[in-house]
Amino acid sequence: MQITPDKKILVHICCGPCAAYPVKYLRENHPEYAVGGYFYNPNIHPYKEFSKRLETLKNFSQSTGLEIIINDNYDLEYFLGKILSQKENRCRVCYEMRLRNTAILAKKEGFDAFTATLLVSPYQKHELIKDIAQKIAQEEKIEFHYFDFRPGWQQGVKISRELELYRQPYCGCIFSEMERYRKPRKE
Repeated sequence: MQITPDKKILVHICCGPCAAYPVKYLRENHPEYAVGGYFYNPNIHPYKEFSKRLETLKNFSQSTGLEIIINDNYDLEYFLGKILSQKENRCRVCYEMRLRNTAILAKKEGFDAFTATLLVSPYQKHELIKDIAQKIAQEEKIEFHYFDFRPGWQQGVKISRELELYRQPYCGCIFSEMERYRKPRKE
């Protein structure tokens, strides 16, 4: 007997590799949900990196049958305008911007809930993401489903390698790229 999903969950996706485990997890452990993906990442810099991540997500989507909604508006000016006055809180501002956009779209498109692949990365500020998303869910009147996807991080890496997906070397924003190059090299 196959369970037919009666609910829909929209997953904010920052990149194809980060989607690998969360999508698998949701499909296997929450069959009550039809899983959809959403790409909205005006934080990614430079444009070449943005395009590469978007193309990788499209490849992931095709190989896994994941339906995705793409906001390919590369609005770096909007992102920088939000961030520049709050550089010390840049991650908070970035998470809030992308998660709010996801919640609003989820509600508009008839999804029952939303979540994010950001919750798979051991490099992201996990509790901050959770707190921001829960606040947005209350304000936008849509459910946020919290999943700690981090235990599946290595499995996601394996899946992304098997699918030959491009794996990026930094978070995505211009500031994280700068920090990557400023770190002292180990000899």
